[in-house]
Amino acid sequence: VLEEQKENASGRIKTDEYDKDNVQDFALWKAWDEKDGDVFWETDLGKGRPGWHIECSAMSMANLGEELDIHTGGVDNIFPHHENEIAQSEGATGKHFVKYWMHNEWVLVDSKKMAKSLGNFYTLRDVIEKGVSSLSYRFWLLMANYRTRVNFVWETLLGADKSLKRLYKLYLELGSDVGEVDKTYQEKFKNFIEDDLDTPRAVALLFDLVKDESVTSANKKATILDFDKVLGLDFENSAQYLKDEEVGEEILKLAEEREQARKNKDFKKSDELRARIHSLGYEVEDKDGDYKINKI
Repeated sequence: VLEEQKENASGRIKTDEYDKDNVQDFALWKAWDEKDGDVFWETDLGKGRPGWHIECSAMSMANLGEELDIHTGGVDNIFPHHENEIAQSEGATGKHFVKYWMHNEWVLVDSKKMAKSLGNFYTLRDVIEKGVSSLSYRFWLLMANYRTRVNFVWETLLGADKSLKRLYKLYLELGSDVGEVDKTYQEKFKNFIEDDLDTPRAVALLFDLVKDESVTSANKKATILDFDKVLGLDFENSAQYLKDEEVGEEILKLAEEREQARKNKDFKKSDELRARIHSLGYEVEDKDGDYKINKI
């Protein structure tokens, strides 16, 4: 199933491709084809099913109504998908469909678009298997604007993981008392988020806050928790993400060194590093040109 998801992650299945007389044409309804199997509805028009654009209009209207405030999606969906979604929705209702569209850019891998054919396709499961939490990946994404392409390399992700754990430590050092939200910082944070989701400045403000000696520890803690309602980094459970941190960072570094040695065909060094990792209570499993870290 995972392989099928990877194959279809950036496009539609074969049965949704169709020839068009004009590049701006799109199908509201697709006549049944033998390749569709049992995927069809019986109608006055014969067997068929909705075109793939209309499913989003139908789901949106069923759950959110005929007029939406915000609609999100990837930049690759602007045309033809979202333009067609607007056309069919407004054609059906006569109402303005969406007030604001927010399109996120791509995550590149080693400066290239993710593609199975290039062997650079990663999933969140791959990240977690490397010993990096999903929240560290989220933190890495928050450090760039959603409309900016970001280049995924393991070193930068490990850097984000280290920075987030540093913030967790600082949060725990603030003590157990939770005071009042600092209004000045709250207003700055609100302005950054309202400025086209400027999360990089919001994250920078978080670092400014923890260093600001004019704000009490209790108020810092309350303000961080207030920020976290938007950032979603789960500061309230910081302690659980710092378990075995020192060992974890050392293991990750050794595993990366071993992987580089393996790529350089320095198998003697690779075996030595594997043995060192094993002595620390972990094993490295080579899998599909990559590796996975397991606790023994």
